[in-house]
Amino acid sequence: MYVVREIFYLQFGRFKEAKAMFEQANSLGLMKMPEGGRILTDFTGESYRFIFESPYKTLADFEADLNREMSAEAWKEWYEKFKPLVRHSEREILKQIS
Repeated sequence: MYVVREIFYLQFGRFKEAKAMFEQANSLGLMKMPEGGRILTDFTGESYRFIFESPYKTLADFEADLNREMSAEAWKEWYEKFKPLVRHSEREILKQIS
């Protein structure tokens, strides 16, 4: 089992706007979370983050989801509007051992 975390560090003061964009993407079906996936935000630590945490049985499953999501034209249009809200991002891929 693998856990993929997509971490977006938002521009200061843009949290509400980014949250609204995530809600829009969710309502349009642009970001389909696998079962057991969740969206988190910071409570302590560096502020203004959105964290998508998704479990996958294999890395091939993750790659298939990523390719399907990123090749959709509606997702590309949405993402171009979302990028100005982000300072930077990172991806963590963790292997669950117990």
